[in-house]
Amino acid sequence: MYDSDKIIPGLIIFVLFITFPVWYNHGDASEVPKPELPKDVKECVLPVADMRAEHMQLLNQWRDLVLRTGDRSFDVKIAGKEYQKSLMNTCMQCHSSKKKFCDRCHTYASVTPYCWDCHLAPVE
Repeated sequence: MYDSDKIIPGLIIFVLFITFPVWYNHGDASEVPKPELPKDVKECVLPVADMRAEHMQLLNQWRDLVLRTGDRSFDVKIAGKEYQKSLMNTCMQCHSSKKKFCDRCHTYASVTPYCWDCHLAPVE
């Protein structure tokens, strides 16, 4: 091979550079945060697993329906209840601490939600 004295050390440096985060952290990931859930509330608008996975899609759907059609009601078939499509009047009534509930997971996931661009963050 031509230039094998340059290619092989280059490949070794490349592999070390790419795998550096794994070596640096010793293969450990940080602990998943545990958001502080309200103690007196036993059910949410949707089941917990669905809310963890799809809460932003749900909030985006609510926003679009409210702004485009003015429809603020949300009929939940599971609980048989009707909730208002509102971040402040529905979600933040139970999850009142943004720092203890929202920010823990969003900081862990390095996500910056744009909810608070329009809505006022609750006073802690």
